[in-house]
Parts: sequence; C-alpha cells; structure tokens
Amino acid sequence: MTNFVPIFPLGIVVYPGEELNLHIFEPRYKQLISECHVSGKDFGIPTVIEESVQDYGSLVQVVEITKVHDNGEMDIKTKGSRVFRILEIIRNVPDKLYSGAIVNYPDNYEQGNPDIMRKVINSIRELHKMLHVSKDFRKSDTELRSYDVAHHVGFSLKEEYELLGLMDERQRLEYLKRHLTKVIPLVAEMEQLKEKVKLNGHFKNLSSFNFES
Repeated sequence: MTNFVPIFPLGIVVYPGEELNLHIFEPRYKQLISECHVSGKDFGIPTVIEESVQDYGSLVQVVEITKVHDNGEMDIKTKGSRVFRILEIIRNVPDKLYSGAIVNYPDNYEQGNPDIMRKVINSIRELHKMLHVSKDFRKSDTELRSYDVAHHVGFSLKEEYELLGLMDERQRLEYLKRHLTKVIPLVAEMEQLKEKVKLNGHFKNLSSFNFES
C-alpha cells in the first residue's frame, strides 16, 4: 500500500505508540497541523540526521491541540501509529506551505521473545539504577515492547533510527540487548572512575607496607 502524507521532518525518532508533545510555530506546520486536526488525517515525521531526511519515519496522529497562542502558535499532543518508508518526497505541494511524501508501510512483525524482553527490562533497570534514574513506563513488564523502552537505554539518534528500521520485534530486542550488554560495563567503569576522582585530594588513612618477615 502506498499513499501521500504531509511530512514534518524532525531531528528525532518517533516510535509507534509513542506520545509526543510539540510546540508548532512555523507557518507551514501550523497549516499542516490545522488541516490534519480538522480532517482527522495523520501526518508523517521522518527522521532528520545530519541535515538529511532519512527514508524511515512514523505516521503520527494529532490527538489534541491543547493551546493556540495569540500569534497562532500551537501546543499539540500527538501519538505515533506506524512506521513508513519514503519512496519520493514531494517538496512543492499545490496550494500548501508544507511538503509531503509518497510512502509505503513495510510489514512489521510484532511478536517478540518474552525471555529476551525480560532480560532487556532487567538490564534497563540495572542501567537506570547505576545512573540514579527513576523511570515509570506506565505499563506492566508483560505489556512492554521494544518501542516502549528504546528512548531510555542511551541510544544515539543514529541508533534509535536503526532500531526504527528493524521490522521484526525479535530483531529489535536483540539490538537492545546487544547495546545494553555493551553500555552497562562502560557505565560501571565510569562509576568506579567517579569514586576514584572523589578520593583524589582527600586525607587518606593507609597502612604502610611492612618489610619485616
């Protein structure tokens, strides 16, 4: 299936199911949001990396326009729905300020591996504990999926985008697991380094070496 969607390129990755609050101030996107809100149609947020619009993005629903400011700027609530792939960007859309794209929707296999998901969740909690971070995912562990936790494992933008392009939940879980396996020992080393730095300059009570045998 292919169709045309208005697009709002941003330097972020939006995942299906993700709730995202945005402040809209550019005239082209004020027009886009207003039209999508009135028509009930979704728009696309493709990811921008190093000033280049990438192939993949997420279709996003305008859930609510929470405030319209005196200058026409808007605060809105949105929610990601599904991943798309851009086939062609339409930069000039007749009578519109915004651009659009012809997109299709790759098959996305959502059945994961509960055992791996459990390991991923445990690793995330271990990482957050080390970083002194408290996170409530607002779902039970059995309901959590890769998209729910991907923003909370310390990915770079490129890594978040790579995960967006994986169309199988099992692949996404393996990607998360590999990342956590790599990053947790690094954070542990940093914590040890922090403790050593804290001790530097302190008065130390150390036992001297005894040469007597």
